[in-house]
Amino acid sequence: MSRLFLGNNGHKEAVQLAKLDQTRMPLFKALVDYVKEEVMPFHTPGHKQGKGAPAGFFDFIGLNALAVDLTEITELDDLHEPRGVIKEAQELAADLYGADRSFFLINGTTGGIYAMILTVCGPGDKIIVPRNAHRSVVGGIILSGGVPVFVEPVIDEELGIVMGVTYDAVEQALRSHPDAQAVLLLNPTYYGVATNIKEIVELVHQYDIPVLVDEAHGPHLHFCDALPMSALAAGADMCAQSTHKILGAMSQCSLLHVRAGRINIQRLKAMLRLVQTTSPNYLLLASLDAARAQMAAEGPRLIQKTVALARTIRKQINEIPGLVCFGEEKLNRPGMYSMDPTKVTVTVKGIGLSGSEVEYLLRHKYKIQVELADLYNVLFIISLGDGLREARTLVGA
Repeated sequence: MSRLFLGNNGHKEAVQLAKLDQTRMPLFKALVDYVKEEVMPFHTPGHKQGKGAPAGFFDFIGLNALAVDLTEITELDDLHEPRGVIKEAQELAADLYGADRSFFLINGTTGGIYAMILTVCGPGDKIIVPRNAHRSVVGGIILSGGVPVFVEPVIDEELGIVMGVTYDAVEQALRSHPDAQAVLLLNPTYYGVATNIKEIVELVHQYDIPVLVDEAHGPHLHFCDALPMSALAAGADMCAQSTHKILGAMSQCSLLHVRAGRINIQRLKAMLRLVQTTSPNYLLLASLDAARAQMAAEGPRLIQKTVALARTIRKQINEIPGLVCFGEEKLNRPGMYSMDPTKVTVTVKGIGLSGSEVEYLLRHKYKIQVELADLYNVLFIISLGDGLREARTLVGA
């Protein structure tokens, strides 16, 4: 079965034709089939498909969720040596995203970043990273014994937030450290800001070293032209995406995508075995399989709808005196080549409150929980789970 997928940011070269039957959910189906067979389990976990679960917990969570909390048995495959349904599910993810290989992550993008850095860095090896990198990047460098070369991102003094790194800053780092083993980028930042990643990837590849991308906040970029270019479309060698942050997978669920060539796949697999549990939660793994199928079937429509909703929210918030929701007016300034409109950052200093104070007010008066609050801003993430009701409630607060 073939399905046409949109590329990123108007780049027609990113248009991808999926070759596999993307309607299939091999791992999820195997779990359901196992439960229907009514096998009597004499294996872990100890609650035995919910029969031994605490009563209150069972009543709230439900039988189905606990019934598929299973372990590595033959028909359910093994995350660390996949030969069956997990292998098929990962191949479907790679096919959808246009990667050479894709791997399921069940301890979040943090685990993926650890594995990416451990794959390309050893003790004493230099890796160029933005100063505003997530703490998992620092953790990965510590674990590898590598040496960070920090690149300063642009800071927007008006908003009080960090933007992206520039081409010139990365070029200077490469010239000053020609022995660097890799470059790691963010795409986009927590606030939805993206640099010209394609241009920087091409620069780094002139030095014949790999580009790793922390794309935790960009699992949806592949599906809509109105969003920044995805790491894979830009030619990056590896990227880790938090499928749970924006798409329909459960918390802790991420994907790691790889392009062969500059990456030692066997070493990467060894590093993934090192940083991931030997007892993976099959409910999480199945949610990755299902989220991939959902995006294959409806991804462009769902993300386009989400973008349109976010733009409406932005427009209406900007009409409220004292509030500012930055957007396309800041494009093409240093550190901001493009942006993700679904990350709605509201600057609140104009109403005489801090971001933390607004967060508290929204939570306890209006029962709205923000994603992030800093000194000047609050951040709302708009996703495929939001609709007009949520938009009206948010703007009305």
